[in-house]
Amino acid sequence: MHFAISATWGPTDPTRAMLPFIFAASALQAGDSVTLMLFHDAVHLATRGTAAKIVPVGPPPRYEEVVAHANAAVLVCKPCAEVRHIGEPVLDPRVKMAGMNEFHAAASREGARVVAF
Repeated sequence: MHFAISATWGPTDPTRAMLPFIFAASALQAGDSVTLMLFHDAVHLATRGTAAKIVPVGPPPRYEEVVAHANAAVLVCKPCAEVRHIGEPVLDPRVKMAGMNEFHAAASREGARVVAF
């Protein structure tokens, strides 16, 4: 199965910010594939070093596990990043700038499920 996951929470709420990564890690562990798209303030998580500083209350952080997994694609909403003056040079090199067309393509895959955080 494929999961298209949208995330909007950023560093101001560490637990909510990590929930999409926790879900994605669980899906990957089960053998599924994921596309995780970071929108709104979640784009901050993809800047180099930021995710390592985000510690959720309760569950463990799972950013590294997801972004490094071969069956995961982590996308950053380009317009969301640009309006926050975030460019590719400051992003984690394992993520990719993208737009709604790429998220739509992931959500349109045969048997895909969309999950929003």
